[in-house]
Amino acid sequence: MKVAVVLAGCGVYDGAEINEAVLSLLALEQAGARYQCFAPDIEQLHVINHLNGDVAVGETRNVLVEAARIARGNIQPLAEADADDFDALLVPGGFGAAKNLSDFAVSGNAMTVQADFLQFARAMHLGGKPIGLICIAPTMAAAICGEGVSCTIGDDSETAAAIKAMGGEHRVCPVDKVVIDKERKLVTTPAYMLADCVLDAYKGITQCVAAVLNLAGDKNP
Repeated sequence: MKVAVVLAGCGVYDGAEINEAVLSLLALEQAGARYQCFAPDIEQLHVINHLNGDVAVGETRNVLVEAARIARGNIQPLAEADADDFDALLVPGGFGAAKNLSDFAVSGNAMTVQADFLQFARAMHLGGKPIGLICIAPTMAAAICGEGVSCTIGDDSETAAAIKAMGGEHRVCPVDKVVIDKERKLVTTPAYMLADCVLDAYKGITQCVAAVLNLAGDKNP
């Protein structure tokens, strides 16, 4: 199995959630899967000081360059990703999914999805290849997989309402479980939408990875 992992920068408040990203890569390796990391070569929406939560006014960072920190430099521009080369797609969360891969954090249910990501994710979906969306990333589920797709972000009512308004079907889910839409081959898990610690996030992420790989192998997760 070869999995494309799309990162949205580096850091929970303005990029990919680092724990979720690393746990995703660990779970893939533990399952014997290969992976390649990608990120869009664009500027972040903004830069957050992770010590105090403030916006770093006047500071700019590139999503691809920042994501390379997590991937130890082994990362490629998302525009170069070819769905034919991969068996599955995995997207860790963090606010970067709602700020850089989409504008959900700003636009809510009127959001748009970043062009390179949407093109690649839709190509994976249309090719019948499974997708795993973690944490806040399932807000993009309907844009990728179409109306009626089942997904979860845990139990946050406001975000669940936005998913419904965009055509998705939200299901409440605990941190250590996943929601699987078998018809659309989509797997989602709440991770740090609910997690209180790394171990909490790890339980759901490992289940998400296992389910995605099982779907890629035409098994029943």
